[in-house]
Amino acid sequence: MGSRGDLTDAQWERLEPLLPASNGRCGRWRDHRQVVNGVLYRIRTGVQWRDLPDRYGPWKTVHERHRRWSADGTWELLLQRVQAEADAAGDIDWDISVDSTSVRAHHHAAGARQAPPPVPKRGSAAAQNRSDPGGTGRPAGGGGAGGEALGRSRGGFTTKLHLSADGHCRVLSLVITPGQRADCTQFEQVMNKISVPRLTLGRPRTKPDSVSADKGYSNRRTRRYLRRRGIRHVIPEKADQAANRVRRGKAGGRPPAFDKDRYKKRNTVERAINKLKTFRAVATRFDKRGYVFLGTVTAAALVIWLRS
Repeated sequence: MGSRGDLTDAQWERLEPLLPASNGRCGRWRDHRQVVNGVLYRIRTGVQWRDLPDRYGPWKTVHERHRRWSADGTWELLLQRVQAEADAAGDIDWDISVDSTSVRAHHHAAGARQAPPPVPKRGSAAAQNRSDPGGTGRPAGGGGAGGEALGRSRGGFTTKLHLSADGHCRVLSLVITPGQRADCTQFEQVMNKISVPRLTLGRPRTKPDSVSADKGYSNRRTRRYLRRRGIRHVIPEKADQAANRVRRGKAGGRPPAFDKDRYKKRNTVERAINKLKTFRAVATRFDKRGYVFLGTVTAAALVIWLRS
């Protein structure tokens, strides 16, 4: 008997053709649907891997599949392909919004001091072999808490999620940092990670129609970046910045344009964050490795796209 959070038949039909296939030479993957449902069960409930129900198979298999797909970018690739399908159908609202949210890290997320284990590159023979222990590269991480996107604050360890969302409250790009990192420092990286492939020939779409963000992103560098790319934007000016501009007179320049009606749509990114945090393993970080937690959030975003 399946769980209420498992993939439906319609969702599986969309996802199955996108999943990596075994080369058949060195063993077979355990049934993808069973393992993916196991990963989604853990992300939704936040249980320890060892406590996964038996219907999802060996917990070590489910955990290792999630770790590898987080390390080699498979979850991100699946998300991009689902986004491509939506874009081809004209289902993406490109008036996007950018924001961030802090995630409290459970004490189990601390303590990853050694370098991350190796993982095969996507598409290599080793990547297709479920029993191959070796690899050709190592994901980012190591070097203590900072290297795993864990930062200290008054509440303890936290990780910050920086994201952009389309007008339908679905994630377009994700970046994770230690919790004390300022929002504006990651704006360009969040924008640069927007890349929706074309189903037909052509370059991926990376430029939205417009961007809205709160006062935390109000600075010259952000506005200059958006003007250089020719992207319309709605970012309210901070009170001290407005006062400084007025004090300088003509030298202060004109106030930035601000569309109140467009800014009202900024709630879409906040609603996207709320959707992500219905997954308990996203609302609280249990993963020691930063790249695994990013894979967890990406898988949750993928489910939201499939359900939409």
